[in-house]
Amino acid sequence: MVTRIEHIAIAVKDVDASAKLFETLLGIERGHTETLSVERVKVAFFELGDSRIELVEGIGSDNPTAKFIEKRGEGIHHICLEVEDLPGTLSRLDAAGFPLIDKVPKPGSRGTSVAFLHPKGCNGVLVELVEQHRPSS
Repeated sequence: MVTRIEHIAIAVKDVDASAKLFETLLGIERGHTETLSVERVKVAFFELGDSRIELVEGIGSDNPTAKFIEKRGEGIHHICLEVEDLPGTLSRLDAAGFPLIDKVPKPGSRGTSVAFLHPKGCNGVLVELVEQHRPSS
């Protein structure tokens, strides 16, 4: 089950330059910044209440984010939805015929697990699903 919109991701050529622009636009400083070597991206987050804006810069020219920018230019890249049970959600969506880019969860930023759904099955929107790993109380 989807619990909230976790973030909207914007593909950018330069995270640091774009972060300065968004700091001025939003009136807040960027929060968490991280390089994800497996995905070959650098990300920066802006916390907005219960959601975020994520800036995504591709590292190198042969990764999906860089190819996206080359083909479409900078702009909205994907929407991320938080779910409670990512493996179960992927299984349910696969059984319902959704084209999955990732059939099993992979590591995401800030210790999360993530998986992507293909835009062809989501009205042209790249959808990321994320599961937070919160410590048990």
